[in-house]
Amino acid sequence: MKRNKEEVIRTVKDENIKSIRLAFCDVFGRLKNITITPEELGEAFHNGVPINAASVKDFGEGIFCDLYLHPEPETFSLLPWQPEDDRVARLFCNMTYPDGTPFESRGTKSLLMKAIKKAEDMGYEFYFGTELSYYLFKLDENGAPTTEPLDTAGYLDVEPDDKCEDIRRFINHSLKYMEVKPTDMFHLSGPGQNMIEFGLSNPLRAGNSIITAKTITRLVASKNNLCADFSPKPLEGQRGNGLHIIFAVVANDGNSNALSSAVAGILDKAREMTAFFNYTPEAYKRLGRDGAPKYISWSTENRSQLVRIPETNAHMKSAELRLANSDVNPYLAFALIIHAALYGIKHQLTLPEVSNFSFSLAPPDVIAKYAKLPETFSEAGRIAEQSEFIQEVLPEDLIKLYLG
Repeated sequence: MKRNKEEVIRTVKDENIKSIRLAFCDVFGRLKNITITPEELGEAFHNGVPINAASVKDFGEGIFCDLYLHPEPETFSLLPWQPEDDRVARLFCNMTYPDGTPFESRGTKSLLMKAIKKAEDMGYEFYFGTELSYYLFKLDENGAPTTEPLDTAGYLDVEPDDKCEDIRRFINHSLKYMEVKPTDMFHLSGPGQNMIEFGLSNPLRAGNSIITAKTITRLVASKNNLCADFSPKPLEGQRGNGLHIIFAVVANDGNSNALSSAVAGILDKAREMTAFFNYTPEAYKRLGRDGAPKYISWSTENRSQLVRIPETNAHMKSAELRLANSDVNPYLAFALIIHAALYGIKHQLTLPEVSNFSFSLAPPDVIAKYAKLPETFSEAGRIAEQSEFIQEVLPEDLIKLYLG
């Protein structure tokens, strides 16, 4: 439900909410928050709430200290599990410097908002959906995470083999309580591996949904003496955790070729963007293995390729990018996708020939025609450092943090 500031303040009073968490993410998409009382909410909406940026890892490091959190009323939701006499609400926030300037140097949500504005100025709107995978592992006798999966079930298995069903149901109920609505949840191919799917929505809402889903999944797992693991490759020889990003482009001028040119732009810039979708050396154990993409290619059918444009009768045609890990910062990922897509649209790029085949079965002479994604983090970093595109769309501070 979309609310304005006055409605949020009224709801806080009517629902007898005792505290409000103002939430934001660091450079790498990790959730942070500060708690205020209901009496402070009006001032927070009016002037923002200051935080010490220098104490947030990778935000300031002594260069500057003050940032202001500005709660977004449309993101208001109640947190599950709180007792009726001690209810807690949460609001996502935008961040600014004290003078009101958006925090873009290391604030990825501000970078996404800037990308959205660029798209609007060019006459386009973007919508994103996601498929988020994770593993559920048992804890040891001291409560520390292990790599022992909760079950040995496989893709779309059911109880009793699938022992994750109750956890997924609790996650689903909790997300819906917070007005975040997944479309599907199911067991994936890996033992103890699961997926949450979200339908298309505006970029900011899609990013907020991913951050909320990760938080709730970790909480539900913890309450059941389990660990939810979103890392790229938790188990050797099993499928990694990818964040599949579905996107659609709507043109105000009716440009029917917008999606094709957008995908062509993303394929063109994929190697340059890889380091930001896969920002640890471990991430490259996933790419090119167990169904994750290895080559710059697209298909209408094969789900293991970098981009899939499914043939569909849906009212809004979309494409699916399979480059990112589940631990990616969604705001940064969506911003880069928008910029690359707009590059393709602006330059009227055309898609290369469709590749409706399996690379694992293709002959060497066919495979040799395709460029590869970077195979190591160091290679991805070198490509990103030399990219004029990356230098143009991302702040220097953020590039240095990601590339090390």
